[in-house]
Amino acid sequence: MTAQIRLVEITDANRDAVTAVRVHPAQEKFVASVATSFRHARENPKANPWFRAVYRGDEPVGFVMLSWNLTPEPGLRGPYFLWRLLVGAGHQGRGYGTAILDEVVALLRADGATELLTSCVPGEGTPEPFYRGYGFVPTGEIDDDGEVVLKLDLSVRS
Repeated sequence: MTAQIRLVEITDANRDAVTAVRVHPAQEKFVASVATSFRHARENPKANPWFRAVYRGDEPVGFVMLSWNLTPEPGLRGPYFLWRLLVGAGHQGRGYGTAILDEVVALLRADGATELLTSCVPGEGTPEPFYRGYGFVPTGEIDDDGEVVLKLDLSVRS
């Protein structure tokens, strides 16, 4: 059973609560914080950042950020790139990551996307097994930061 979540726009009213969502300390080397994600979005407007808080009921449990329908160029992958996906430490292991990807994939397919790219830091505790379990496959590419690039074919229905 997939966790029931909803993707919510981030406003002044919920920004602090969403920024407070944190991964386990051991995962911090693999995924940047929500605050850092906001900074990256501001610093990289050409990446067409699209982000949402992930809520279960009235509580923020995660965060997702993509590059949405950008024109790829050096340093910018796309057109659709999963830039950030995080689930708060106290909410992990409940299916939220899969539910977030399910929602994002539905939105991307509705927008006409045929693939979703992401990347992850290799090493013990990396999210790569989660992404591969969802259906992402390595492209064989390593990006400039040493991250493994993965691709999800959105033309295939699972």
